[in-house]
Amino acid sequence: MIVVAGEALVDLVPTPEGNLAPRLGGGPYNVAIAAGRLEAPVSFLSRVSSDLFGDRLVERLHASGVRTDLVQRGDQPTTLAVVGLADDGSARYSFYVEGTADRQVTDPGPLPAGTRAVSFGTLSMVLEPGASTYERVLWREAERGALTVLDPNIRASLIHDPVAYRDRYDSWLPHVGLLKVSVEDARWLADLPADAPEDDVLEVVRDWQGAGPAAVVLTRGGDGLAVLTAAGDVIRVPPTPVDVVDTIGAGDTVQGALLAWLHDRDALSVEAVRGLDAGKWQEALAHAGAAAAITCSRAGAEPPTKRELEMT
Repeated sequence: MIVVAGEALVDLVPTPEGNLAPRLGGGPYNVAIAAGRLEAPVSFLSRVSSDLFGDRLVERLHASGVRTDLVQRGDQPTTLAVVGLADDGSARYSFYVEGTADRQVTDPGPLPAGTRAVSFGTLSMVLEPGASTYERVLWREAERGALTVLDPNIRASLIHDPVAYRDRYDSWLPHVGLLKVSVEDARWLADLPADAPEDDVLEVVRDWQGAGPAAVVLTRGGDGLAVLTAAGDVIRVPPTPVDVVDTIGAGDTVQGALLAWLHDRDALSVEAVRGLDAGKWQEALAHAGAAAAITCSRAGAEPPTKRELEMT
């Protein structure tokens, strides 16, 4: 079983008519949907509002094959994200998070027997009091021996003390088995210039890997994917060609697809990730990139099903 921990929210996405259309999302929520649609056994850990948006979020989890045993419900409202799209389909976000349900998640205690991997990231690792709750789950599951997977998925507008957050991020790394991070987020986390060369980013990533993760996957936008392996090699895979509608949920789809790929190969452990050779990593990244390309071809975060991915 894979447990994905973190927020579920509603994106308000621009339409061609200039309106805003609600789309169900949130980084961890998208990861769970992506893994579930690829038929991995996945359960979602979060607190979801009992409002209408919350009901729809839970219904979509069920429809995507995601278990909701660990979903808590509360009468606080659903978090909202207003999405702005650039000409290339890239997204920027404004958030309405005050007093929302996902921040009030309570510690579930030890996760169910059979939990082999736990995925964390995005707003849930920033907004208190929920961030401290998820942090405790991260520490506990890493100590238990589960594969812990982190995508910080930075939303800088919500990080009011960048220095403190970067220190906290560094404290997570010894407890992380697999790190996934975009090149842009890596620059922000390392306090590098926004145009810092990728070679500079890789030097920082090597330091992060030395602190704990068995491997670090880099999403590189239109340049594809890369991984720094346990052997210290950098493996790059080009992007899958696609007509981009928007990039909402693309990185989350990479995360979910990687988890599903690891599950399908009985590789949901730190030791298994550490043992993947260059050929296996090329296969894994190509799989994740193809899934993300399908998501980019659609409006909002709509990861593909296993059948859709196999047909590409």
